Amino acid sequence: MTLRLFLPMDSAAISVGADAVANAVRGHAERHNLDIELVRTGSRGMFWLEPLLEVATERGRIGFGPLDTEQVGDLVERLRGGIQDATGHPSCLGEVEELPYLKEQQRLIFARCGVTDPFSLADFLAHGGFDGFRAALQMSPAEVVDAVIESNLRGRGGAGFPTGIKMKTVAAQAGPEKYVCCNADEGDSGTFADRMLMEGDPFSLVEGMLIAAWACGAEKGLVYVRLEYPAAISALKRAVDLLRKEGWLGTSIQGSGFSFDVEIRRGAGAYICGEESAMLESLEGKRGQVRAKPPIPAICGLKGRPTLVNNVLSLASLPFILARGSAAYRSLGRGTSSGTQAFQLSGNVRRAGLVEVGFGVTLARLIEGFGGGTRSGKPVKCVQVGGPLGAYLTPDRFDCPMDYESLAARGGMLGHGGIVVFDTDADMAQMARFAFEFCAIESCGKCTPCRIGAVRGMETMDRLLHGDEPEESARLIRDLCEVMESGSLCAMGGLTPQPVLSALNLFPAEFGLPADQGVAGAEKGR
Repeated sequence: MTLRLFLPMDSAAISVGADAVANAVRGHAERHNLDIELVRTGSRGMFWLEPLLEVATERGRIGFGPLDTEQVGDLVERLRGGIQDATGHPSCLGEVEELPYLKEQQRLIFARCGVTDPFSLADFLAHGGFDGFRAALQMSPAEVVDAVIESNLRGRGGAGFPTGIKMKTVAAQAGPEKYVCCNADEGDSGTFADRMLMEGDPFSLVEGMLIAAWACGAEKGLVYVRLEYPAAISALKRAVDLLRKEGWLGTSIQGSGFSFDVEIRRGAGAYICGEESAMLESLEGKRGQVRAKPPIPAICGLKGRPTLVNNVLSLASLPFILARGSAAYRSLGRGTSSGTQAFQLSGNVRRAGLVEVGFGVTLARLIEGFGGGTRSGKPVKCVQVGGPLGAYLTPDRFDCPMDYESLAARGGMLGHGGIVVFDTDADMAQMARFAFEFCAIESCGKCTPCRIGAVRGMETMDRLLHGDEPEESARLIRDLCEVMESGSLCAMGGLTPQPVLSALNLFPAEFGLPADQGVAGAEKGR
């Protein structure tokens, strides 16, 4: 009997030796005359356990990890005697689905990641693939739009704008040419959910685009993928080719009369192209610069046509909503933040990885419960939520529910769901300087507050850190942040003050400032 084994080909797993483990497994199986089928999957998102090898058994998959090549020979030898022998291997984790890290999640978007072969259409269909699209085709486009509005799905790219309202706006525009553009230019530090989905379940993204296209009346879709994601680009191209060959893309899909096709585009390596209008400029072959609004892309987007622009996870949420219903989706989450969010734990954390749970989970639960605290064992000093332009939050705020409104009330933002953990050794003054430096490097240069403000901010921060009139330098930084926040054309310059001011307010001593220049002195500084 053939023994089925599963091992990720996700970039994170490959970076720690998954390909070498795969080769070792095949080699030892051949030498021991063990009949195996090694299925390469996406990752489960438990990165501290990668490479994670799973063995199919009658009671579920048994995991072994983190596995290295030196352990493979002994494991394969044990597998010859049956799974009972193999469970005595030192890397055995037991049933993967019963591991608390996975069992306590609510996986909707990532339900197939790490489970199925990303390029097996039969596997995809057997695990609910295209159920949502089939359901959408039984509805009118207007009914699909209404279902998405009723679900309260909000954009997962960071802004949190209601996805259904965007769709309704595009659908209301006159044809004949409309586009669905997926912004997969995932550039925030500490984020990897888009990459994981594109590499581990690319068909699901295409299904979401099909649903969106049917609702909006579009016949062409483009996925703009981050330049630094070659494996994701390759995976999407392969998936699109397979779907086109099997009649799930192209003219009259599955005989429905509805036509839609998808093109994969490689990004230009600019962080600013995470902003929708800069991405559209890049797709048109221009320099990635932010457009002034109005008009919004939903009315005048790619090539001047109505364009629905959404993030990977926003589009990948649509199949569940159409297959299971708006109420089922809305039952998850908290308040106006419906459904699940893919939180990404990184930085100085013991169990780095992806956690998909309903909105409302607390930071403490994510960092301590799922993440296990710091990898160094030292106390958590703070976390940065929402990417390099997100504010820092200290442990006294870790009771904060993770939803859009609650975070905003605490001076933070959810962004793309990235959570970067810092222990007590972190130099927050240098982190504040980095925010200005990052903005100076990545600014598209179109507006003065961002283009010039970030450079002047870096210079003033250097004076502050060198003890040059620290209180006056701090006051200038606060004034500069106010100008950037209120005068920048987009969020690049407008949000850069968040990490700068939160670090300055929370840790004034690290800038050589007295305590009253921190939180208590924030208003005074302005």
